[in-house]
Amino acid sequence: MTDHEDVAALLGTEGPFARELPNFAPRAAQQSMARAVQHAIAERETLIAEAGTGTGKTFAYLVPALLSGERVIVSTGTKALQDQLYFRDLPRVKSVLDARLKMALLKGRSNYLCLYRLDQTVREGSTFDRTQASQLAAIRTWSARTRRGDRAELAEVPEESPLWPRVTSTPENCLGVECPFYDDCHVVKARRDAQEADLVVVNHHLLFADLALKQEGFGEILPGASAFILDEAHQVPELAGQFFSQSISARQLSDLAQDSLTECNGVTGAIGLVLEPAEAVQDAVRRLRLAMDALPERGPFHQLEARREIGDALHDLREVLAALTDVLASQAERSRGFANAHERAALISERLDRIAERDSERDVRWYELFPRGFALHATPLDLAAPLRAMREQTQAAWIYTSATLSVSSSFDHFARQLGLDDPQTLQVESPFDYAKQALCYLPAGLPDPSARDYTDRVIEAVLPVLHASHGRAFLLFTSHRALRRAAELLQDRVPWPLFVQGSAPRHRLLEEFRQSGHGVLLGAASFWEGVDVAGEALSVVVIDKLPFASPDDPVLQARLEALEQAGINPFMGWQVPSAVIALKQGAGRLIRDVHDRGVLMLCDPRLTTKGYGRLFLNSLPAMPRTKDLEQVRAFFSDEVSTPA
Repeated sequence: MTDHEDVAALLGTEGPFARELPNFAPRAAQQSMARAVQHAIAERETLIAEAGTGTGKTFAYLVPALLSGERVIVSTGTKALQDQLYFRDLPRVKSVLDARLKMALLKGRSNYLCLYRLDQTVREGSTFDRTQASQLAAIRTWSARTRRGDRAELAEVPEESPLWPRVTSTPENCLGVECPFYDDCHVVKARRDAQEADLVVVNHHLLFADLALKQEGFGEILPGASAFILDEAHQVPELAGQFFSQSISARQLSDLAQDSLTECNGVTGAIGLVLEPAEAVQDAVRRLRLAMDALPERGPFHQLEARREIGDALHDLREVLAALTDVLASQAERSRGFANAHERAALISERLDRIAERDSERDVRWYELFPRGFALHATPLDLAAPLRAMREQTQAAWIYTSATLSVSSSFDHFARQLGLDDPQTLQVESPFDYAKQALCYLPAGLPDPSARDYTDRVIEAVLPVLHASHGRAFLLFTSHRALRRAAELLQDRVPWPLFVQGSAPRHRLLEEFRQSGHGVLLGAASFWEGVDVAGEALSVVVIDKLPFASPDDPVLQARLEALEQAGINPFMGWQVPSAVIALKQGAGRLIRDVHDRGVLMLCDPRLTTKGYGRLFLNSLPAMPRTKDLEQVRAFFSDEVSTPA
């Protein structure tokens, strides 16, 4: 295809998609986005494209990508989206265009079965309980027939099974070319396929792990790309922060000590040298975690330094880790496993020293606690600089797309976070008729969200709406505490099945919710996005509060202070825009199809009592608004009623 040929025509009324795909509806918004993507790839430009729900943005970037003649990396927010793109959307587009191109799907190494570690686990013959024993048998059977080794193929072993970490590898414990199973390695095959492909589908975790840290080891795949297309790009600022951070966890330290001891099995005399320092590391990790017990779950590093017993425990850990590193250095030439353990120990030791000592103005140092562990981090205050450097290095087109990137039609907040100086921008509206399909209900009389009985009052206001809709609702909460309280309050007061986040894996809850037809699903953070329930099973979305980020996040605190010093109002310059984008994600669960109808219930009174509330309301799709419960009832009974 030549540059002046119009991709929009291919997606138009007379084009091949309309002819060949059942249910394909030509959309002007999709066509204008396809043109913008085509232009960005050809000119190696940076484009921010917000495409409202139902635009068909996947086809809008896949069509120009496949026709560009360039090598393209497409990155998505989650592995589930990655699979949907690779197994469902790409084959359709490729077939309609009759494109003879090579495609590849690439995930992080922990998604692939490691034949060596499976062999080890079987040989060890550990005493597994009945569930794990049957899961291991299922993995062994599957390992004989799988071509890709992608654990997503084996649905019968749940994602959270403790067996997966035992039969997959990490960058630290992979033996590389010295592995006896190297020729059949699924990770190596997947990378080889990606190297030879014209279009590679990755996810943001993998993309940043490689571009930022080079830790996934497929650096040779990415530099050849002429375009990077990042779908669900609203997740990028948060993820980039994780990948440009220096981090170290209790688990990494314990694994290192344990792996060092395991390696002694095959090396004569090693146990006498390694046992003491390895156990000392395990002991120091336990003591440090115990010393941190009285602290809040997360906080700035100076809270650790202010307590003498924590400072002492941290100092001891650095000492014993240095001793273990020295011992491993003396054994490094005796086996590949010891060489590997020594490299890891040196790296962790250096990182721990850097986090503990470096008090740089460019970094925020902080900690977080888990029930049995901890993590220490140094996160850059400003991500714009490393992200800009990363993009410049690639000299490629960068296309960021999502349904939620703008705040009241401005992309300034997103562009500033990513260091995009003068990007091309495009905003295309959803083709859905929100004026007819949806109603925004702002219940009157609710107290300020800080009130102690706020969740109780929200549920009182929600009950008549649930009765009007006969269930069929998502209740989205900004905290798990509110979610638990709401579940308690609804338990005996509604006749419909309740599905509560945490009571079963997310995919199962969603499946059961869809099948129930009249369910009420209660969710927090991860249910605000990426959840797609089209049709009548979902007719109400309730949002309890404006989703402002937790004020006790040490990285956020430091960023807000830095903005203030730079003369920018941190609340209006950062907190409000971030919350607007999160609210748009939650609200986007409601209308997923041209035939959907539903009510969006926004409980937070600040939407109408505070000046900034207008920014939130102006950023949502234009739909009628009401404070009158009767109009909600009328909407569901299909009475003709015009909201004021």
